[in-house]
Parts: sequence; structure tokens; C-alpha cells
Amino acid sequence: MQNVAPALGARQTRIRSFGQSVTLVIGKYGAIMVLALLFAWFSVAAKYFLTWDNSVQILNQAALSAISACGLTLVLASNQFDLSVGNTASLSGIVVAMLMINGVPIPIAIAAALGVGVAIGLCNSFLVAYLKVNALVATLGVGSAAVGVNYFLSGGAAQPFAFAAPAFNQISIGNWLGIPKDVYYMVAIVVVLWALLNRTVLGRNVQAVGGNAEAARLAGVGTMSVTSAAFIICSLCASVTGILLASVVGSGQPTGGDGYTMTAFAAAFLGTAVLREGQFHIVGTVVGVLTVAVGFNGLTLIGVPSYVQFFFQGVLLIAAVSFSTVARQHSKAS
Repeated sequence: MQNVAPALGARQTRIRSFGQSVTLVIGKYGAIMVLALLFAWFSVAAKYFLTWDNSVQILNQAALSAISACGLTLVLASNQFDLSVGNTASLSGIVVAMLMINGVPIPIAIAAALGVGVAIGLCNSFLVAYLKVNALVATLGVGSAAVGVNYFLSGGAAQPFAFAAPAFNQISIGNWLGIPKDVYYMVAIVVVLWALLNRTVLGRNVQAVGGNAEAARLAGVGTMSVTSAAFIICSLCASVTGILLASVVGSGQPTGGDGYTMTAFAAAFLGTAVLREGQFHIVGTVVGVLTVAVGFNGLTLIGVPSYVQFFFQGVLLIAAVSFSTVARQHSKAS
């Protein structure tokens, strides 16, 4: 009997150690494992999955999602949320299209659409940072207001601009050295946001506020201005997404950008299980976006119904939040 207690204790220690090891692996490599599994599965199940043309197509499909998701990453890194990302993209696409239809020069139309993003970012930041409204409620309300403005302007109808501004299509359509233009835009914006978050005072302050807002405030960080900057950059990225989407489609679509909210959140949360334990970061978000794009592309190639893709995205979001929770718990425990 005297030897039973030490044996049980040793066994519990081994079980606990094994559980911690599994948690560590999931927290640091969960998203990469999911991407690898999807890649392996579709390589076998889909005939043309491994071709060069399809690989380029995956990058092209991921480009606009990556822009909005990386913008959202800054808000999430500051420990806030923005549910207006998709609505901002849709409204920006409508604004740029309608202005060009009415004879406004392309550069001015683009600047105005970007101004929509700035305005929505300012509204979000004012409500959240200054009035202390819950971010989920505030951004959901602002997003709903953006939908109202969208339908007021467009009447709920698509706004084709092909005859008014044919040159605008060339912003996104076409290749440079065999790579779609939107991929280059994605790479440029991802690099800028990575440098911003990791190599600037603003980026360090965003992460400090996200880690502990009160400690950051006591250390002299302007928490309200930092939060405001994160919201504005997020909305600007959403506007860029909407503008590029309009260029690809050839019209402003009232609901064209709405789906980017779900994709952005799924990618950002998946990214917290990439090399860092529960932290939102740009590289992780890009891996998350690629995971979503590979999943959608592979499912299309094997011919599954479109509703399965929505099911896949929902499951992926749940898995992403689970990975993030596991990673955060392990990070706190250690």
C-alpha cells in the first residue's frame, strides 16, 4: 500500500506532462497542422490541386481576404473586435463605383472610398475608445449603419462602371510576371502591416494595450489613441479590399464584401496557433488565410456543393477559437 501512492503520483505527473505537451503543440503548430492536413488530403482527392496554375489561383483567392484579415489583426492584437469589416468593404466598393459612374476621376473616387474606411474607423474608435462602448456592440451597430448608407446610395442594386471607367478594371485584372496583380497588393500590405506591428512604437503599443491596457496606461501609453489607430487601419484595409473587389468584379456590389468578416476572424484566430501561443500576429493571420483559401479551393475542385464551404468555414472558425483558447491557457500556465 505504501508504494501505491507514489506510483499513482508518478502516473498523474506523466499524464499531466503529456497533456501539457499536446497543448503546447496545438498552441504553436495547430494551424500549420490543419493546413498540412488539408494540403495532403486535396493533393490526393483533387486531380489538379498540385498544378502551378491552381497554386496561383489559391494565392489570388487569398489576396483580398488577407488584406482585410491583417487589418483586423491589429484590432484583435489590441484586445478589441471589429464586426464592421465586411460592411465597410461593401460600402467602399459601392462608393467608388457610383462616383466613377457619375464622372468622378478614378483617383478621386478611390480617395473617397478610402475616406469611407477612415470615417468608419473613426466612428468605431470614438465609440469604443472614448465612450467605452463594448466593441462587439459598437462595431455591429456601425456596420449596420454602413449597410443602411450602402442601400440608400445603391438601392440594393449592383453598380456597374465598365463604360464609365474601363481603366479601373485594370487595377486588379491581369498579371505581372505570371502572378495576379492582387497578390502583389497583398504582399505589399502584409509587409507594411508586419513592419508596423513589429518594428514601430505604435505596433509595440498596440501589443502592450492588448496584453494589459491598464499596465500600458500606467506606463505612459496613450491607450485611447492606440486603440483608435488600430480601428482606423483596420477599416482602411477593409476599404482597400472593397475597392479591389469592385475592380475585379467590374461593379460595386451591395453585399460583395460582407463575407470577408467571417473569413477575417477565422484566419486571425487560426493565426494565434502559429508559432506564438495565443497571440494575434500578421504571419499567423496569413497562414490562417491560406488555410481557408486551400480549403475553399480544394472543396471546389472535388465538386462539393457550395453550402459545404460555409459549413467548412464555420467549423474552421470554431476550431480556430479553440486553438486560440488552448494556446492562451498554456501561455498563462507557463
